[in-house]
Amino acid sequence: MFNQAGLSLDQAPPISVVFKFFFLGALFGIGLGISLFFYQTSIFDTSTAGALSVTHLFTLGVMLSFMFGALFQMLPVIAGISITSPSKKSNLLLYPFMFGVIILILAFNLQYTFLYLLAGTLLAVSLFVIILPIFKKLRQVKNHTASSKGMGIALLSLSLTIIFALYLLLFLSGYVEGTYYTHIKISHYSFGLFGWIALLIISISFQVIEMFYVTPSYPLFVSKYMPLSLFILLFSSSLLGFYLPHIWIFTSMLLAFILSAYALLTLQRLKQKKRPLSDATVWFWRVGLSALLISMLCMVLGLFTHLPYVKTFSYIFFASFALSIVFAMFYKIVPFLTWFHLSSQGYFTAPMMHEVIHPKTAKNHLYIHITTIVTYLLSLFVSSFIFLAALFTILSFSWIAYQIIHAWKLYKQTQKTGEKFEMNKM
Repeated sequence: MFNQAGLSLDQAPPISVVFKFFFLGALFGIGLGISLFFYQTSIFDTSTAGALSVTHLFTLGVMLSFMFGALFQMLPVIAGISITSPSKKSNLLLYPFMFGVIILILAFNLQYTFLYLLAGTLLAVSLFVIILPIFKKLRQVKNHTASSKGMGIALLSLSLTIIFALYLLLFLSGYVEGTYYTHIKISHYSFGLFGWIALLIISISFQVIEMFYVTPSYPLFVSKYMPLSLFILLFSSSLLGFYLPHIWIFTSMLLAFILSAYALLTLQRLKQKKRPLSDATVWFWRVGLSALLISMLCMVLGLFTHLPYVKTFSYIFFASFALSIVFAMFYKIVPFLTWFHLSSQGYFTAPMMHEVIHPKTAKNHLYIHITTIVTYLLSLFVSSFIFLAALFTILSFSWIAYQIIHAWKLYKQTQKTGEKFEMNKM
């Protein structure tokens, strides 16, 4: 599991900080499922308000909430740094961010100028309030690992994603001309999906795959150069795209090659793991990496063919990749944090990790998750399946929300009634 020798209670953020972000992500996921009853299969048409709303509920509401929760926890482990006043800073991020996402969804549907401006302001300010201090901390690290460097590059990509988003919101508000709208839009979602989500997952995996599953380490040239190569590819394409719009075809092919190579290499590492048993988190990784391979294949096919639904397949499988890895990390982080904080506080009756979330619980959620993916795919061909997809989405994120509530109650109950080791009794 986590390298506890490199993590102390003083470094770790309060458990409530991580749990709040995870719980917010679960609530947005439930909201996404509910929204499907209204938008239905219009979400597969990228020009609709439904597609914009669901996309940002997923990328901002779900993924960014879970990823920032994980970042607060993983920074002390991977980079050896901690954020000062984590409770205060997390609140400065969480509440404006939450309202910013909600207002943004309203803006997509109501198209009021002031809503776009308000959402952009809340999201930009709240995100940069936390991104800038993390950058400052990362710059002070003397001995970077591949993971800590990659996390810094991913945060830089997120910053550019936000800047591009502000331009798009200003255009939608009528404050700027749309001369570069199409190009900036491509740069926005490319940095968001590949420069932030994929790159952060890749960077963290360099350490956690070996740590969690006792696998051989990644080849040095992969862990050292892949994150930077992805960023340079996206950044150069964003610059050249102003003059050579077709550069993104070449970029997409290179992205597909790099991410497919990463997925195959990681699947090979998981096959070489030294622990004989495969828990649900291993299978979440396998499902996610397989989905990434299919997504990249569909993305390339979409460049050269007019096969129906191929681009939509690419989006669905990429979302499945990202969410599968988030769930894999969730089922490692939450039980560990509950045990670690209570043990560090001296409670020798602290529940073991399997008592916080039983392995069978995670395995049952894996089945729900796979079923959810299948229902989204089927709804492309039989529209009524979108209602099943909505129900399974709500069930999946409700499952996560319950695990957070259960872990929090167990944590507070142990603090209230648990037996504590006290030195003065020695």
